[in-house]
Formats: sequence, C-alpha cells, structure tokens
Amino acid sequence: MIKYNTQLPQLKLREYGRNIQELVEHCLTIEDREERTKYAYSIANIMIRLFPEHNGEDINSREVWDNINVISGFNLDIDYPCEVLSETELRPSPSRIPYAKKSDRFRCYGDNIVGMIREISKMEGGVEKDKMIFLVANQMKKLLLNINADSATDSRVLKDIGEISGGRIEIDPVSYRLNDYIGVNEGSDNKKKKKK
Repeated sequence: MIKYNTQLPQLKLREYGRNIQELVEHCLTIEDREERTKYAYSIANIMIRLFPEHNGEDINSREVWDNINVISGFNLDIDYPCEVLSETELRPSPSRIPYAKKSDRFRCYGDNIVGMIREISKMEGGVEKDKMIFLVANQMKKLLLNINADSATDSRVLKDIGEISGGRIEIDPVSYRLNDYIGVNEGSDNKKKKKK
C-alpha cells in the first residue's frame, strides 16, 4: 500500500527532503560510534553535493553539521569536526519584557493624555497654557463619556487634572465650564419609525 506524505513523519528541514532525513534517522540507530561517525560523514558529503552553492565547500563546514544535528533532533552522538549548535542556541527562550508599573486610576484617559497634563503643568501660566488645559480637559470628558456617562462631570475631570499634575494645575469646578457632549449610548435611543 502506498503511504502518502501526510502519513509520514514531518520533515525537520524540507530543503534536504525525506531521503536525507531517513538517512539521518538510520544513522541514529547504528550502535557503534565509529560506524555512526563514518555514516554521518557520508551523509554530509551527499548534503554538500545536493546544493551547487555548497559544492566545493569543506566537509567540516559548520552549516552542514548544524543541519545534520537539527535533522537528528539534536540526538546524534558522533565526533563532530566542528562545534555544532545546541537546541538552546537554536531556540533561545525569549527574554522577559519589563512592564512599567502604572497606576490604574487614570487608565481611562490613556498614557498620552496623562503625559500631556504633566507637560502642561510645567508650562508658565498664560493664554496658551489655558487653551491647552481646556482642550485636554474636553478630550478627557469625551473619554469618560465613552466609559460611563454618569461619571463624566466637569468637577471629576478637573479634579483628575489636579491629581495627575501633582497639584500644579488647580481649577475651580464652579467657575470653569467644559463643553457638553452627547454620550455614545444616549444618541442610540432615537430609533427610526418603521413604515407601514
């Protein structure tokens, strides 16, 4: 009965094909170390001849022996002519990504808004600073509306600005008025009437 490729073991290095893989698998079954080493050298010769770009290359080429080692699943115990890759060198474990510890309190505004408030708080007082505060505060109110329309009040936004700035921007919520916006959920109440 013919076996399909889907029924055979998966190829470790496709460019060398199934025959080379089967030769390396047979090499693993040879018990005598000297015989196994001779057999591996003959496989290396065949692999060099398979590709014209490797032709004329030395049998001691590290690339060929690394490929034999990979095909064998890093289990081939022979006298290698050169240093070969280990499995940990080929597939190193990724280094841990350090995450900055951030406060979840102002996560709803995002890092950009928090950074803008901190930069604005360093500015000298004036018309430009007031405009910047007004623009950022209105954007904060819009962001709060998307999350929870009940908490999107001027006093909450201005209090948060004061906290984020470390108390350098203090605005009285009674005298300071932000724009009014319609929340995302509020506008969806107006349903179109069906025609009869």
